[in-house]
Amino acid sequence: MSKITVGQKVPDFSAPATSDLTFKLSDYAGERVILYFYPRDNTPGCTTEGEDFKAAHRRLRARKTRVFGVSRDSLPSHEKFKAKYAFQFELISDPEETLCKLFDVIREKNMYGKKVMGVERSTFLIDVNGKLTHEWRKVRVKGHVDAVIDALKSL
Repeated sequence: MSKITVGQKVPDFSAPATSDLTFKLSDYAGERVILYFYPRDNTPGCTTEGEDFKAAHRRLRARKTRVFGVSRDSLPSHEKFKAKYAFQFELISDPEETLCKLFDVIREKNMYGKKVMGVERSTFLIDVNGKLTHEWRKVRVKGHVDAVIDALKSL
C-alpha cells in the first residue's frame, strides 16, 4: 500500500482489534472514522489522549463518528489498557506497521540520546465516503480532541 494523503480515498483494510474484532474500514461506510495513532499503551501522554477521546465519546457518536486507537502494541496489551481506563472504543494492533506505513506515522525519534524509529502521535479523520479529510501530525495532547471535534463540525 502506498501512503495516503488528505483528499484521497483510504483503501479498505482490516486489522486485529480489541474485543475479538477484526477492524475493517468498509464496515464503517456511512460513518466518520477517527484513527488516532499513539506510541505505547499505558504511557502518560497516550493515557491522557485516550481519556480525552473517552470523555468526548458521546459528542463524537452524536456526529456519527467512530474512534479507534492504533499502536504497534499487542492485542493483550491493548485489552489491558482498554479495560484499565474503560475506553468505549476499540484499539487496533499494528505490530507489522502496515497501517503506520499507510498513514506515514513512523518517524525517527530521540530516546535518551539514542535514535529509534517510533510512532509519531497523529490523528486522521475519514469521512462517510471513506475519504481522508483531515490529518493532525506531531499532535500535542492538550486540546487536541477539541480540535478534532471542531473539524467534524465543518463537515
